[in-house]
Amino acid sequence: MEIEVIEQSKKKLIFKLKGADHTFCNALKRELYSDESVKISSYTIEHPLINIPKFIVETDTSKTPEKALSAAVKRLQGTNAKVLEAFKKAKL
Repeated sequence: MEIEVIEQSKKKLIFKLKGADHTFCNALKRELYSDESVKISSYTIEHPLINIPKFIVETDTSKTPEKALSAAVKRLQGTNAKVLEAFKKAKL
């Protein structure tokens, strides 16, 4: 995946996430919302043929959007590791 920053400020980050699909974007959006400092977490795909999600993350003053995004990605990685371990234990 590749991130292209469109707008960046202390409280707001707008970026395109090239190579991502609805599955990943929905998981990231939901994980961002589990952070109390995140006020807005949403994405759109402006045209289905282009298929590049555009994200907006807005936080209160307690955390920057970049820190919230980084923490959300780390939590998703942890969740994925737990799921992978459960599959290994189940021998699927």
